Amino acid sequence: MGFRLNIKGEEEIALGMDNILEASYKSDTPDDSDARATDLGVIITVKGKIITPVNGEEADDTRKLAKWSLVSAEKSDAYRDLVLEVISGSVVVRNIHLPNAFVVDYQENYNDKGGVGEFYAVFKQKKEKTEDVTMEGGYATEE
Repeated sequence: MGFRLNIKGEEEIALGMDNILEASYKSDTPDDSDARATDLGVIITVKGKIITPVNGEEADDTRKLAKWSLVSAEKSDAYRDLVLEVISGSVVVRNIHLPNAFVVDYQENYNDKGGVGEFYAVFKQKKEKTEDVTMEGGYATEE
């Protein structure tokens, strides 16, 4: 199984199967609700590794992801178009599209074992745009 994360905004961020180790999707409503709540949040969490560029390669896009996490809420670029693909073999199991995503949490941990470190990112869809989230899957990859 593998993952691809593509984010479009003022700059494009692309993280692939080499970077992403784990991803999750959550449809979140208040736990104290006794009926289907109108307060719905859509959350994507991604964990992965920061890859060291070697032999003149370009650095991975984790630095761009870290920079996006610093964009203030007042700027339009705080919200970006995010697509997460979950791939098994040559089949896209899930294609989750958050057209108005923002960064909730971003964290990097560095170590001296097997590379530079790891990142952890949490994204949410803008609440009043929840109905624009799409989820597809069950089709062959384009590669």
